[in-house]
Amino acid sequence: MTFARLGGIFALLGVALGAFGAHLLRDQLGAALSQTFETGVRYQMFHALALILTGVMQDRGGNKALGIAGVLFAAGIVLFSGSLYAMALTGARGFGAITPLGGAAFLVGWVAFTIGCRRA
Repeated sequence: MTFARLGGIFALLGVALGAFGAHLLRDQLGAALSQTFETGVRYQMFHALALILTGVMQDRGGNKALGIAGVLFAAGIVLFSGSLYAMALTGARGFGAITPLGGAAFLVGWVAFTIGCRRA
């Protein structure tokens, strides 16, 4: 599967989760957990678009750095956004320990993306 397709899937899920959070969860979660859920959706959408761009660039003659960026963006979505969703839905603060790992994956992914763009 290309990163562009994976990004499209993550974007589709981001829209669905955003609607789910806005319409079905807002009253059940309370303000703080609702904001946590929204943060997960926002970062998922940003990085879904980054995955799509990474996939397009790779299809035009990408390099290893772009491949690393794509893997890190996908891992970041799962770890960062996924942990925020889990925390919001369960109220278990322990999921917050995973969130920085996803954030680090995003950051290193952007470094790899920048290197990959320079080499492309």
